[in-house]
Amino acid sequence: MASSLTTESPSAPEPGPGSGSGTGTEKTFFGQPRGLATLFMTEMWERFSFYGMRALLTLYLISGGPDSSHGLQGGGLGLTLASATAIYSIYLSMVYLLAMPGGWLADRLWGPRKTVAVGAGIIMLGHLSLAVPGSGMFFVGLALVALGSGLLKANISTMVGHLYKGPNDPRRDGGFTLFYMGINIGAFFAPLVIGTVGEKYSWHLGFALAAAGMALGLIQFLIGTKHLSPESSVVPTPLSREERVAWLRKGLSWLIVAAAFYGIVGISGHFTPNWALIPLTVAGLVIPAGVLIRIKRDKDLSPGEQNKMTGYIWFFVAAAVFWMIYDQGGSTVQAFGTTKAADQIFGFGFPTSWYQSLNPVFVMALAPVIAWMWLWLNRRGKEPSTVAKFSAGLFFIGVSFFFFLIPMLMAGDGTLVSPMWLVGIYLIQTVGELCLSPVGLSVTTKMAPAKYASQMMGVWFLAVTAGDSVTGLLSIGGVNLSKTGVVGLEAALAVIAGIAVFMYRRRVKDLMGEIH
Repeated sequence: MASSLTTESPSAPEPGPGSGSGTGTEKTFFGQPRGLATLFMTEMWERFSFYGMRALLTLYLISGGPDSSHGLQGGGLGLTLASATAIYSIYLSMVYLLAMPGGWLADRLWGPRKTVAVGAGIIMLGHLSLAVPGSGMFFVGLALVALGSGLLKANISTMVGHLYKGPNDPRRDGGFTLFYMGINIGAFFAPLVIGTVGEKYSWHLGFALAAAGMALGLIQFLIGTKHLSPESSVVPTPLSREERVAWLRKGLSWLIVAAAFYGIVGISGHFTPNWALIPLTVAGLVIPAGVLIRIKRDKDLSPGEQNKMTGYIWFFVAAAVFWMIYDQGGSTVQAFGTTKAADQIFGFGFPTSWYQSLNPVFVMALAPVIAWMWLWLNRRGKEPSTVAKFSAGLFFIGVSFFFFLIPMLMAGDGTLVSPMWLVGIYLIQTVGELCLSPVGLSVTTKMAPAKYASQMMGVWFLAVTAGDSVTGLLSIGGVNLSKTGVVGLEAALAVIAGIAVFMYRRRVKDLMGEIH
């Protein structure tokens, strides 16, 4: 597939490091360095496997349980929706939490290229474990997919940047746009293929297809690695021998303590899933808070950087609220679509896992429109500030859950509602995402203190970890997130947070300094 997207471009700009020989007749990928095709396909197949498994996850967890739908095949774990939501949320929070050690391993031990290859291999093994029946192998597989995703996610975007000759390379923005198209293409087709097979034929065959997708991505990555920048193989700040020994001892010590503790709990007969879920949830809240506090209290930061970090914490907390609601699109909203909505429209039946294809197709359709709208407003001097865009993102995610209340009330008497209500929910959430997510990425890089410039993207991902950890903690605590009262409360929280951010926009702008 990569070769069919490759063109000859004798007039292409001079390639970046590692992207070709520079003869003027090297192969390019839509005018971009040839290495972009390798990374595009790797990310596309990784997202195919990730979103395909994610589309099945909640359905598999509740299949055969008290909250299952009559139309859903058996053979799942038979959990309640509350337990399924907790597991789903904690899994997602760990994916983003593990991006930080993934970046550290690349910086200190393996380099980005090797870290991505190892991560892809672990993801593949994780999906293969999910394909083996049994709850034990399921949780092993889930842990492996989270670990591998953290390794890969933290580094593949960095490798895209290595293909270009610095931030001013005229092809750079276009290259990242193509790369992110790969993400959405993989995410769009995954539920249509993996979701259909898993939901309608065999859960474990669906998980096996996710493994096959990642295997294809890994194979083409290894074949195309020669087209990548040599910089991607460099370990920026390698560990010394003494540091390696110290880290190894520390890691083994923690592993022994954990194994001994859980061994005692298991032997005593007291072990329940909450013994694992609660510590992970707490870690998902404590670690992001600890990282922000450590950076904020760093005495090496200038007064201007201190102010920017204070302003950034506003964005971080608001983003955590956003992701807390947004990521329920794969749990609370998905379960509602499976159990309370009709599974056909205009006489055409469909697997309910297909709902997970709506967000990527909306992103591909709306992202150019919203980007054009910001430019159009900018030319007229009316483009909203960063703070206003962030506020709009929170407002829309809150509105999506207020909108969700309508079909929830309609389904109260057992009526199956139209799937178009779900389409509306995902559409509103996508608009909110496009207001907040790109702005969040941009403001993270702009407000990062110089000392932490390379770590701040990992800090942004921790907002997702914190938001999903709150969802997990609520579910473990017995809060029924599928009740109208709770959905309404979450909607109100997001809208109020959006209004608060907007009302205090001048204060936040002052803290941001020259950044607008």
